[in-house]
Amino acid sequence: MAADFAVVPTAGSYRLANATAPSALLTVPVATPDEDGLVIVNIEIRNGLIARITPLGDDPSPDILPTVDLDRGMVWPCFIDMHTHLDKGHIWPRRPNPDGTFGGALDATDHDRTGNWNADDVAGRMDFALRCAFAHGTATLRTHLDSIPPQHDISWPVFGDMRRKWAGRIDLQAVSLLPIDALADDRLASEIAATVSRHGGVFGAVTFMVPELDRILDQVMRRAAEAGLDLDFHVDETGDPTARSLRAVADAVKRTGFAGQVVAGHCCSLAAQPDDEAKAIMDAVAEAGIAVVSLPMCNLYLQDRTGGRTPRRRGVTLLSELTAAGVRTAIASDNIRDPFYAYGDLDMVEVYREAVRIGHLDHPIADSPRYATRVPANIIGRPDRGVMAAGAAADLVAFSARSYTELLARPQADRVVIRSGRAIDRTLPDYRELDALMEIPG
Repeated sequence: MAADFAVVPTAGSYRLANATAPSALLTVPVATPDEDGLVIVNIEIRNGLIARITPLGDDPSPDILPTVDLDRGMVWPCFIDMHTHLDKGHIWPRRPNPDGTFGGALDATDHDRTGNWNADDVAGRMDFALRCAFAHGTATLRTHLDSIPPQHDISWPVFGDMRRKWAGRIDLQAVSLLPIDALADDRLASEIAATVSRHGGVFGAVTFMVPELDRILDQVMRRAAEAGLDLDFHVDETGDPTARSLRAVADAVKRTGFAGQVVAGHCCSLAAQPDDEAKAIMDAVAEAGIAVVSLPMCNLYLQDRTGGRTPRRRGVTLLSELTAAGVRTAIASDNIRDPFYAYGDLDMVEVYREAVRIGHLDHPIADSPRYATRVPANIIGRPDRGVMAAGAAADLVAFSARSYTELLARPQADRVVIRSGRAIDRTLPDYRELDALMEIPG
């Protein structure tokens, strides 16, 4: 019999009883997990915080709390979505990708950005996307912002306003995005770094095999170090095995001694390279302390696409091998309803489900929840997020699913999102809200 989630209290103190929790997301072992790494627990919530997590049958509470019996339904911490593009989101209705290719995405986005991305447009689409992410259970989100002038003077102030508006619901971070060779221009690099610093952001770029890549990377890392900025790159988003800018980033970290956090997103070409070469690159990445985030749905959509031909490659980087090499590895949403990916809704349950299927993260499955919660939280400097622990905020997602096969078989549309101990309204915004912004007739 399924639990009655409608009775989750809206405030005060209560207990989520008979809940199934991934042991990988508990900071303190509670009980011996089963073969899938799951444990049955009671979660006591007091005044918006997790007061204690105890094994089933071991309830030390001296008083009687209102209790919701989850009937073995799973409970996770809220999600961390560490690589998105809020500034591009939802432009598909007015600027679709004509052929589904990477080149088509670049061209369509360039035209839409130069023609339409004023402050009102960017803010309207950002807010719509964040309402979706919040309803799905995301608590922390990092977005890349196209920062090719003059767009940086539009999108970064909008982001600052959005971060203030969403404070307490979604913690927001932002990364600058422009081609790495553009940062060879010292004046522009200085201007972008100053913009990023002013908004408390992360310095970033798209790396690819351009002449003098090593010199430019060294300059970027020195500039980031001087400004006290972390780095987040789009790297080798291609199936071309000769694309090795991931190795170049790792070598630059070693040459410059850059001590900040470095993130490499995509890294698709790694899966197309010979095993010995890929291993050498992954070892260098691990030694440099670089974290990697894979974007399984967007890369599946774009990579190895040729009209009339079935794709051979999945476009996903070597998730299991990177993890085994000691690299902190995560998954994230990436683009939603724009020329780079026609679908998506900033739903990390969907991202996790597809990553497990695409990347064969299910045998064994016990540690797989870390990719969408604990690991990305650690990478982006929020180790307090993505875990369940006594004293932590009661930011949780409760599912009727009792096991991974149930969790991954359905979209989990009946999930309950709990923020600071309160069940939120999960009503998603209607796409018709965007019609006026898209200038589409009703």
